[in-house]
Parts: sequence; structure tokens; C-alpha cells
Amino acid sequence: MRDFSRVKRVVVKIGSSSITHENGRLALRKIDLLAKELADLHNSGRDVVLVSSGAIAAGVSALHLKKKPSRTAQKQAAAAVGQGALIQLYEKFFLEYRQSIAQILLTKDVMDEPCQRENAMNTFEQLFAYGVIPIVNENDTIATDEIGFGDNDRLSAYVAALVQADLLILLSDIDGLYTADPAKNPEAPMLKEVREITGEVEAMAGSSHSDVGTGGMITKILAAQIATEAGIDMLIANAAEPDILERVFDGEALGTYFYGKPKDRA
Repeated sequence: MRDFSRVKRVVVKIGSSSITHENGRLALRKIDLLAKELADLHNSGRDVVLVSSGAIAAGVSALHLKKKPSRTAQKQAAAAVGQGALIQLYEKFFLEYRQSIAQILLTKDVMDEPCQRENAMNTFEQLFAYGVIPIVNENDTIATDEIGFGDNDRLSAYVAALVQADLLILLSDIDGLYTADPAKNPEAPMLKEVREITGEVEAMAGSSHSDVGTGGMITKILAAQIATEAGIDMLIANAAEPDILERVFDGEALGTYFYGKPKDRA
């Protein structure tokens, strides 16, 4: 059993593949269930942040494109269309559970520039004080490789560090970190916990990714490095597991748990 009784602030990241169907269209039932679990988690007395992928996927659907575009300008246009559609859906479902939300779009320079970083931190803190769940995504309409986070796994880790979260949860389409690619080696065991991210752990991550998302296990390990260095525990778990967040906070040992380094209490 894991003890999350002291977790008062949590960042949850959901990947594109976890809120879409195989054809790339948004999965309304999945988004509804996610909103319900997050609202209930907030009702338990915790501050909650959602980092949500899916803007480009939503835009691809709205624009009736056959597949995710490859050119930067096309992806940015799809994100511009899709982000509005995505946040409207979140607002609809969260309102069903009487939970207010806010949209925050970030670029990497906000984290790198001290004044912008402080302003962002103050905004988050005020939203927490108002009882609002911030929904965060990268500002894909203007972000490029030079000013971007690269993926929402790392974005969520930076956000967790910014708001001084106690826990970061990456909800994905895989159960956790395996010693080898389970698609190639079905006998490969899954690690229940990781106390230190070594070269061996990085090698386990490989480089696979889905057609819908932009990450993969390697980006989750990079996120774990950012989070654990900031003293934040991190969990990789499967978004498809029924009542995943409730079960996690009930102490069920799901997914792979990464231990954050001890925070400096001085």
C-alpha cells in the first residue's frame, strides 16, 4: 500500500491517446470520467492541476484532416482550432460536477524568464485559492522547437516544479515502466518503483511513440528526472484502468512510482 495522505497538491497529465479513439477523434466518455475523478480529487481537499494534450488531435478532427499534419504551421493551425474545442469540452464536463476550471497556455520562455515565471506562479496560487482547477497545455499556436517544451510529459514536470506539487501523475496508455518493450517482449516485468534514474533505467525507456501523441516512455523518464530533482514524486499509470485516480489515492500499488529526492528543508 502507498500512503498519499500527505499529498496536498497534485499535477495530473493526460496524453492524447488516452482521451481519443483509435481514429483520432476525441473520446467524450473518457474526458467525462477524467473530469469526474479530478473534481472528486479536488473535493478531497487537494489542489489539482491538469496538463492535457489533445489540442492538435481535436483540431485534426474539427478540420476533417485525414491524419496529423507534419509541417509546423499546419500543426499550429490545428492546435489553434482544437484548443478551443478541447477546453469547451472540459468546461462542459467539469461543470457537471460543479467544478470551475481555468485555461493556462505556456511556452518554455515563461519558465526560463524569472519575472514571467513568478507571474505564472502567482496566477496558479490565486487559482488554487479560488478553488479552481487550472488546465494547462503548451501554447502550440506559437511554440516552436526553439521555445517549446518538446512534449507535455516534460511540460507537466516543469509545472509540478513551478507550483511545488507533492506528486506528478502521468496517465498514459501503458501500465508503467517495463524492463523491455512489452510489445516485443511480453515476458518483460514492470518495475513497481524507481528510487534512482540511472543509465540502465533510461535504456529501458527506448524511444517508441504513438501516432496520436508526441512522447513515449523516454519523455516520461525525462519528466521523471525533472520532477524527482525538484523533490517531487512521480507515478506513471494507465489511464484506461477503471477509477485510476481513486485507486491510486486509496493506496493501490498501480503503475511505476518514482521517488523524488529529499527536499531541502533549510
